[in-house]
Amino acid sequence: MSTTVIQTATPKNWKAYQLLDSGGFEKLEKFGDYILRRPEPQAAWDKSLSELEWQNSAHAYFKKDKGSQEKGEWMLKKGMVERWYMPYQTPTLNLNFKLALSSFKHVGIFPEQAMNWDFIMEKVKKMPVKNPKVLNLFAYTGGASIAAKQAGADVTHVDSIKQVISWSRDNMEASQLDNIRWVVEDAMKFVRREAKRGNVYQGIILDPPAYGRGPDGEKWVLEEQINEMLKTVAQILDKENYFLILNMYSMGFSSLIVENLVKCSFEHSKNHEFGELYLEDSFKKKLPLGVYYRFASI
Repeated sequence: MSTTVIQTATPKNWKAYQLLDSGGFEKLEKFGDYILRRPEPQAAWDKSLSELEWQNSAHAYFKKDKGSQEKGEWMLKKGMVERWYMPYQTPTLNLNFKLALSSFKHVGIFPEQAMNWDFIMEKVKKMPVKNPKVLNLFAYTGGASIAAKQAGADVTHVDSIKQVISWSRDNMEASQLDNIRWVVEDAMKFVRREAKRGNVYQGIILDPPAYGRGPDGEKWVLEEQINEMLKTVAQILDKENYFLILNMYSMGFSSLIVENLVKCSFEHSKNHEFGELYLEDSFKKKLPLGVYYRFASI
């Protein structure tokens, strides 16, 4: 096993997205034609732009419900739409995402994940396996799924929320792709069953939340279950041709904790890299947005 030092990483290929400013526990972002203002608990520093500039720039801002960290409502200026599309284009990827203003401040895309979409494209293309099987767990609106599909993979997309699966399907169709396998199920239950059946995947992507519920009320608590999840995933990851991506958004998990977890479960894997994911605003302030861990046979 070869391991690099802790890194910081950010996507390099965005044209339609930009983090304009951050600070005061908020972020100001441009998604295609629209600028949004929403809460960001990591942005503990001062803003670079004035309050008036933020107010004038934003087409919509998210107003949290009293006593809630996540839930609230969007306040829209005249002309602001509730749904629109935004592309992600590189020399090898041509993806299209449906964006929408949800009641939990999210818009259907995590722009920092573009770095992993590029990684998926590269690894799938290099694999000496025709149509490698890729499993996307806790897959949300499917950025990684459609990147893998466009690269030529046979993709299984697992999420516990049926509405999110429908959103992912919209992204697939908007990107002129098809034949992703959709599974509405608790991720832990799914991988346990795949391990029992002896099924194997060449690529596995995990993007677990800190807390969650399966479709039948199954409870997910990251700190309590991530170790078992990784050990089970190790049973279904191909031993010769493989890649794995793990994203962690829990503020309590450092990259060193994630390194230890992965090393214990994937002892003989190689080409490891891990560290902090971030986005850089227009004033060169780096906004941390989670921990990542990746490795690949190629």
